[in-house]
Amino acid sequence: MTIRVIIVDDQAMVRAGFAALLAAQSDIDVVGEAADGRQGVDVSRNQHPDVVLMDVRMPEMDGLAAARELLNPPVGVVHRPKVLMLTTFDVDDYVYEALRAGASGFLLKDAPPADLIAAVRVVAAGDALLAPSVTRRLIADFAAQRPAGATRTGQALRLNGLTPRESEVLELIARGLSNQEIAGRLVLAEQTVKTHIGRVLAKLDLRDRAQAVIFAYESGLVTPGDAGA
Repeated sequence: MTIRVIIVDDQAMVRAGFAALLAAQSDIDVVGEAADGRQGVDVSRNQHPDVVLMDVRMPEMDGLAAARELLNPPVGVVHRPKVLMLTTFDVDDYVYEALRAGASGFLLKDAPPADLIAAVRVVAAGDALLAPSVTRRLIADFAAQRPAGATRTGQALRLNGLTPRESEVLELIARGLSNQEIAGRLVLAEQTVKTHIGRVLAKLDLRDRAQAVIFAYESGLVTPGDAGA
């Protein structure tokens, strides 16, 4: 199955480079490009891509606003692509807000070409792209700025619906571990880990791994000081 991708970035050189790299893959088809968020939304609505590579900072409409429009479409629009945010910075408030809005992850623009290709495939498959090298810093930094209050209390109560094992799995997801690493840590089969993750997402009414990470921090299950544990 071919993965349909559009690239939204205000720098023509970046768009051209990413497009050439992705188009060279037999399973990826670049079906459109856009120079700002507004154009990106329009192209996405016309082309129905599987994955949108979305720059964070752009004129007219930034990547965060565009991601929100794509992930929470108006009545009558049924297509919702996966959105992968592109950023120059490894800690970026816009990216955090995009993850909260439902983006499937983020990737640094200077990441190796192989990482970009893998990212598109991971996101298209329905997984979240949360590289441990930057995820712990990003989520922990901004979770630390979130005041404890009614929201945190409500989320903590939702944790009560998880089994001890599911809580363990959620905690390790929040620390940036992959399914394989979680399986090794808990001495479980990788398929069992996937089953646990599916149950966690269903019980907590979360879209994907990205939202699970944020939930774990905002609920207090994991605190910024624990991130590298």
